[in-house]
Amino acid sequence: MRLLLGLLFMARKKKKSLEETVHLVQQGDHTLQNELIETYKPFIAKSVSSVCKRYITEADDEFSIGLIAFNEAIQKYNSTKGSSLLSFADVLIKRRVIDYIRSQSKHKNVSLHIHEDTEDESPQVSIESQLSMDEYQKKTEAEHRKNEIIHFSQLLREYELSFDELVKNSPKHADARLNAMKVALALVEQEPLQQFLVEKKKLPIKQLEEAVKVSRKTIERNRKYIMAISLILMGDYVYLRDYIKGVLET
Repeated sequence: MRLLLGLLFMARKKKKSLEETVHLVQQGDHTLQNELIETYKPFIAKSVSSVCKRYITEADDEFSIGLIAFNEAIQKYNSTKGSSLLSFADVLIKRRVIDYIRSQSKHKNVSLHIHEDTEDESPQVSIESQLSMDEYQKKTEAEHRKNEIIHFSQLLREYELSFDELVKNSPKHADARLNAMKVALALVEQEPLQQFLVEKKKLPIKQLEEAVKVSRKTIERNRKYIMAISLILMGDYVYLRDYIKGVLET
């Protein structure tokens, strides 16, 4: 389902998936390996920072540990085990950083900038507790996202639409998708147009043509896509709204 969302909202570019890239790296493509690590340095820094509770830069020792762990994740990753590379790497990076902090704590009587929730709780316990909370939060968000998509799929059926159909009929170019989203935004900003869509289960094309600087032909061509985006903006869809927001703010 998340793949369908990507196809629906993002640009249609033929490129290797992350898993395909990792497979090539595991086959010995060192150039691609370096490119992959360079691309995901912000991801590595974020994972390390979540453990250390401070901003991490490439100059920090902890970042180097995270970098090594990310490379380890690339080499050990197996797509048949279910998790994504980034989920696997995130867990591995945090574990390696925790191990590093523990090893340092044996030799230094310092907190290593680790935030302690209580005076009695050790830095190691605090880190592990936070890691468990982070994983729980990710699972909770994934469940909420899944439920939201299921609910939206049911709503689409009321308008004789489906995710598969939207993917096939979504605008091919990024600028066309952006314009279609702006049309949807214009629709939801006017109560009469919202009411028309809800009651008639179709797009108020004539009224939209008057409200936006887009030709009737363009609106009709992207009718299904505009309807779907409008329904997301009108509804309580937190995660789906984020996809739209990301495109509108680019």
